[in-house]
Amino acid sequence: MTRRPKRERRAPAPPPRGTSDRDKAVEALMALLAERPIEEIGLAEVAGRAGLKLSQLRAEFGSVLAIYAAHVRDIDRAVLAGEDAELAEESPRERLFDVLMRRLEALAPYKEAVRSLMLSARRHPSLALALNAMAVRSQRWMLEAAGISASGPRGALRAQAAAVLFARVLAVWVDDDDPALDRTMAALDRALTGAERLAGLLDDLCAIPAFLLRGPRRRRRYRDREEAEAA
Repeated sequence: MTRRPKRERRAPAPPPRGTSDRDKAVEALMALLAERPIEEIGLAEVAGRAGLKLSQLRAEFGSVLAIYAAHVRDIDRAVLAGEDAELAEESPRERLFDVLMRRLEALAPYKEAVRSLMLSARRHPSLALALNAMAVRSQRWMLEAAGISASGPRGALRAQAAAVLFARVLAVWVDDDDPALDRTMAALDRALTGAERLAGLLDDLCAIPAFLLRGPRRRRRYRDREEAEAA
């Protein structure tokens, strides 16, 4: 692993949750996820743990996954609020490394819930697809926070690649009990190295259609020139 100089890290503040019905529901779901799989958690149980009536929960959310999506958005905001101006002059790789480490720090209180969701996603492809869609939306924001464009078709590819990358790092992080997170940082370093190679490949692939379109035009020009010379 490439060793980077030690720098004081500012852990992001916890998601700004208060006593609203929304916040109570999100905290209740995350506590339940730390205890059992999401497929065994019903809306009535979330409402009961949150101290809400079902009518109050329905006013805020339409499903258990919608409650989890609210948690994901809270984590996004916590990470984005922890932006570090000192990183402005760093490379995109270093900025993304810092952003993703901030995300892991914001997720730290919910490690058991994350572990539970990862296990459920392996058993249920439909859940994996839904969680991937949430992860891609979040990674668009993480890329932008690192100064990497996430717009357009190429940005969509970057966001999907970042979501896969982060999922692999999470698989290491959930079992990394070292406060220094050395194993996790090593995994993130390796993943970013692989992502840099993939980005180069994608740039080459994205250039292929333009090359193919230029080819016929170039051949037509040569043919027209040959016909003119033969006339």
